[in-house]
This record gives sequence, C-alpha cells and structure tokens, in this order.
Amino acid sequence: MRVLSDDGRTPVVLAHGARTSHTMWRRQVDALAAAGIRAVAVDLPGHGARQGERFTLDGAVDAVARAVDDVGGRALVVGLSLGGYVAVEHRARRPEQSAGLVAASCSTPPQSRLREAWLVAARLLEASPDRGERLNDLLVGLTLDAEAARDVAAGGYALTVMADVLREVVASDTLTALARGVSPVWIVNGRWDHFRSRERAMLAAARSGGAGARLIVVPRARHTVSLDAPVAFSRVLLEAVAAVSPRSPAAAPTRGPRPREPLSSAR
Repeated sequence: MRVLSDDGRTPVVLAHGARTSHTMWRRQVDALAAAGIRAVAVDLPGHGARQGERFTLDGAVDAVARAVDDVGGRALVVGLSLGGYVAVEHRARRPEQSAGLVAASCSTPPQSRLREAWLVAARLLEASPDRGERLNDLLVGLTLDAEAARDVAAGGYALTVMADVLREVVASDTLTALARGVSPVWIVNGRWDHFRSRERAMLAAARSGGAGARLIVVPRARHTVSLDAPVAFSRVLLEAVAAVSPRSPAAAPTRGPRPREPLSSAR
C-alpha cells in the first residue's frame, strides 16, 4: 500500500553525500515536514549510524530501496553527490519505486580521469594517524556556514570510506542508467560546482528514455548545493513533489520552480 501525505502527496527519500550522513538533510526534512510531506533521510553503508560497514553500491541502492518500502513503496528519491549517483542507480534498478528523481551535484561521470588520483589521496588520508580528520574539519570550516556545519557534523564523519566509495561508484554508468528510467528527473547543480561537466549529457540521457527532465542551476552555490542554498533547494523539492503527486495536474517537470530566491534553469 502506498503511503502518501494526508493530501495525497508523494513521500520523499533523501540520500546524502560521501563522508556525511542523513543529518545533512535536516533543513530539507524540516521544510518538507512543515509542508505536510513525509520525508526520510537514510544513512548509506559506511556512514552515520552504519559506520564500520563497508560501502558498496549494491548496499547503498538497497538502503534507498528499503527506505522507499518503508514509506509505502514509491517515492521521490533525492540524492546529492554520492547520494545522487546512488539515486540514479536506484531509479534504473527499481523503476517501480521511482515516482521521480532529484539528482544533485553528480554531473561528472564516476569514470573521471581524476579518479585514480583521488583514490590514491583517499588511501593516504585513511592511513594517516588522524584519518584525515584535521583536513576534513578545515574544509568544512572554510566551505560551510555555521548552521550547515553543525548539521553535517551531527551524524559524524565517515573518515575511512572514500577509498571504498571511489572503487564502487566507478561501476555506475549514470548516462545509461538515466536512459533506462521513465520517471521525471530534476538535475540540480550549484553554479560553482566543479562536478557540472556532464549536466547537459545527463539531461539528454534522461529524455532519451522518454522521461520529462529539467536542469536547474542554483546561483551562488557550490557542490554542496543543498547546504549552500537550503531554501532554494527545498523549494525545488516542493515543486518536484507537487509534480509527481497523484493529485497534481503536472506529471513531469515541464516547468522549472518559481521560488522567491532566483534560480537559473535550462531545458
């Protein structure tokens, strides 16, 4: 049986970025709850309450699938960075569970030529005495405001998971996976995100499978778009929920969101 909000709106499942946890979504979960929309943020293997487990792509997709089952079997699935790659893969593998997809900050193919360099760096950091904790804290302090930093830290940092992540996500072909689904897709990136190189290819891949798809670029936001621009990002989610819910006249993202904060969008 599907579990909807009292007014018939589709629930939301959110998947976090690498080294973080479900707590990074606190402001989005609060915004959805305030609108009466059921939302569940999951911990992927090796992260949050599941630290100590090995990260695998299969295990991550299973975590999302279980969360979707918990909210009734069909949901709008939202993922950022690592969570975005996982959400794309979930939509391809479990199409019956996907009411729609919001794929944020994951528009560079996992097979990037930089992957081997990142993997070497991750292994060196994970083998260091503090497992990269000081560098992690420095980067958080430099890139996030105080509220976002508290939200990210609340679930703890997965300091020994990146080598597994880099090894596993290379098996995901995001363009092929996007072409396999038919549920609507929102591709969301920060204007200053360094992972935007294939955003238009992702848009075309989603459309090639017959799905409605839209690209949204958020000004003044970086790779951590949901943390840099939480209000704007939450409005994208509210628009997406409205588009995929049974009582909504819109069944696909044919129009971009109309938030008070400016967004750039491209069809």
